[in-house]
Amino acid sequence: MKQLYIIRHAKSSWDDPDLSDFERPLNERGKKDAPRMAKRLKEKEVAPDLVVSSPAVRALATAKVFVEILGCSPVNLVTEKKLYHATADTILSVVKSINEKHDCILLVGHNPGLTEFANRLANEYIQNIPTTGIVSTRLTVDSWNSVDWGCGKLLFFDFPKKK
Repeated sequence: MKQLYIIRHAKSSWDDPDLSDFERPLNERGKKDAPRMAKRLKEKEVAPDLVVSSPAVRALATAKVFVEILGCSPVNLVTEKKLYHATADTILSVVKSINEKHDCILLVGHNPGLTEFANRLANEYIQNIPTTGIVSTRLTVDSWNSVDWGCGKLLFFDFPKKK
């Protein structure tokens, strides 16, 4: 069985209108929410083999916080340019290409593709994964290459404002 944690990047700043969308950093709320949500995963004893992130500044900053708090080796953090504003189908193709030696993955990306991906993967309906939201799924396959729509079972959905 494979385990996939789908994480939307933390809240980003719109303060500098000269920055491109790709370059936007985390805002103050994002800088608080990312460690808080990473600590929630640590409390659940989540130990990812690999963290795959969009290379956008806000996504990569979020991924780095999770890597640090979960105690992952920084070499287990990779960026995948296809995840930047990816569609659900593109995210699926990225997941299918993950090396089989990994069993537990954190995937950090963007909406709306991330929410659609999570819903189609687990046959669920989450209206929106908010910033720094986490969707935990267990996949009913033994190979990343076998991942397809409906093969995931939703284990939990958590986000900063959840009580």
